[in-house]
Amino acid sequence: MRALKHPHLRDVSVEHVLHALSDPVRLEIVRQIAREGECSCNAIDCGRAKSSMSHHFRVLRDSGVIRTRNDGTAHMNALRREELDARFPGLLSAVLAAAGAAAPEGSPAD
Repeated sequence: MRALKHPHLRDVSVEHVLHALSDPVRLEIVRQIAREGECSCNAIDCGRAKSSMSHHFRVLRDSGVIRTRNDGTAHMNALRREELDARFPGLLSAVLAAAGAAAPEGSPAD
């Protein structure tokens, strides 16, 4: 499997992050990863076609919200929480709180 590209967060704007999080499917993907930790693409299908989910994962990856790594034939996805919090303090926690997702232990509540 080829390695996937991830932007450096200094090159990511808040507009790109908010755009990625504005879609209900992408927000649900982020909420699930926030709740469960690193997840495979197969574990998060949101009842959508594989091609549709690939698009949503790509938007989240390109916006700097998630990091995807290859693990055999699976793609494992994790939030770039520490990097996002350093670049945009409190943004991800605020969006997740507004969406009703509990913040994971050790992360700021606001």
